[in-house]
Amino acid sequence: MASGTFAPFTFRTYRLLWFAALASNLGGLIQNVGAGWLMTSLSDAPVMVALVQGSVTLPLAVLSLLGGVFADNYERRNVMIAAQGFMLVASALLAALAWIGGLGPWGLLAFTFAIGCGQAIHLPSWQASVGDLVPREHLPQAVMLNGMGFNLMRSAGPALGGVIVAVFGAAAAFVVNTITYVPVLLVLAGWKPERAPDPLPREPIGAALRAGMRYAALSADHLRIMFRGAIFGLSAVAVLAIMPLVARQLLDGTAVTFGTLLASFGMGAVTSALSMRHVRAHLANEKIVRGSFTLMATGLVVIGMSGSVWLTGAAAFLCGSAWQSAMSLFNVAAQLSTPRWVLGRIMSLLQVFTFSGMTLGSYVWGRLASETDIPTALTAAALLCLLGTLVGFVMPLPNEDGRNLDPFEGFTPPEPALDITMQSGPIKVSVEFRIPSENTDAFLKVMAARRVIRLRDGANGWSLYRDLNDPGLWHESYRVSTWAEYHRHMARRTTADAENYRELEALHAGDTAPRARRWIERPAEVRQQVFE
Repeated sequence: MASGTFAPFTFRTYRLLWFAALASNLGGLIQNVGAGWLMTSLSDAPVMVALVQGSVTLPLAVLSLLGGVFADNYERRNVMIAAQGFMLVASALLAALAWIGGLGPWGLLAFTFAIGCGQAIHLPSWQASVGDLVPREHLPQAVMLNGMGFNLMRSAGPALGGVIVAVFGAAAAFVVNTITYVPVLLVLAGWKPERAPDPLPREPIGAALRAGMRYAALSADHLRIMFRGAIFGLSAVAVLAIMPLVARQLLDGTAVTFGTLLASFGMGAVTSALSMRHVRAHLANEKIVRGSFTLMATGLVVIGMSGSVWLTGAAAFLCGSAWQSAMSLFNVAAQLSTPRWVLGRIMSLLQVFTFSGMTLGSYVWGRLASETDIPTALTAAALLCLLGTLVGFVMPLPNEDGRNLDPFEGFTPPEPALDITMQSGPIKVSVEFRIPSENTDAFLKVMAARRVIRLRDGANGWSLYRDLNDPGLWHESYRVSTWAEYHRHMARRTTADAENYRELEALHAGDTAPRARRWIERPAEVRQQVFE
């Protein structure tokens, strides 16, 4: 099997989707140039210009978790087709209204917001599908290539967009974007992913949302990744949110100048993606991310101080390299530390944190530029980037420890003697252990990890009891709402989680294996006869 940066291209479906996404990314970037430049003619308020970027990132902050639920509970291909179709329609309407001059500043924001909503539903399914398209050992390269593809278009799309806007107007940019959704829809229509049949009923949306948030809340690794992503999004988005103002006011340029600066940003990102495999071979992910924060801060300060197109372009190149390095490594860290059953929701939560930071940052830096000036806003964002560097020493990204997060195949659902359905419940599960006194401390340590596993995978009311008269007898118990939820809870156990149970078995001193019992709650009702 091929190895190296481009190894994922040996897998046909990934290759076709990557090239289709390339066309779609090109259209999206051309549209962004059109929207950003059109807003400068519709409103001279810096905050309105910055909100063009914010209107795209706000849906990614608000709706991404719902997109993650769809990614984990429905066929991801169908979710992506629906989202792409919605964006095609919204973009076509935007193009038509722009062509007839029927757009105001708030109307433009409304349409860019709608397209962002489609992205919020699409992205979790696309990100979670990467692991279905390539083997795990090629996942980091595939994630890097996805980022490289987007930023490759960022290196060409904005400059092309600037030319299109300058020659034909913003409406033409929106027409181009509408057309570029078609290749993605065609490839998705021809993709027939293999999906194992799930005998369990589909998880309700509310329960699925809670399950995703509960998993993240009980994982220190994921919380660190998300918090770091939020800081980076909040600070680094300044370079994109204020770039139209840099081009027009600091450099006295045109739409072509704006596109050229974004192209330089994209070239920096592409360079980072192509070199990342070699960099990761020598440096830990955390060191690369800390370096990215620092490099972004440097680029922001130079952009604010420079009055030269060439120097500003060079600084934008540095910012693009930092952006690609940090964002891709947040993605890789999340994917490699998450089991498949909750991957869509975890990736969506990462988006929520990162794009919430971007949305807030777009407003904050635009407002600061309005109240003071552009160099001050960029310098303030740079200082926040440096703070992000320092945070890395306290909250580092998790190491790639090679844990096997594939589903554990050692569980066979028991056949209950009672006549119950999947919706029957509540269910209580208890497990008895016989632990010698000399193993007590080790047992409690392993049980602390087991508690997190149980709760993370959907258990409620977990508790551990010790017999007062027989101190060597321990009783673990937890509850789930239905028999289906018990099956789902056990199906979520990974091969790495099973190691925890093997440690408990090694501490257990009973003549037989630890005994599990499943109970169904039944109310004790007193029936009264009424005599007339």
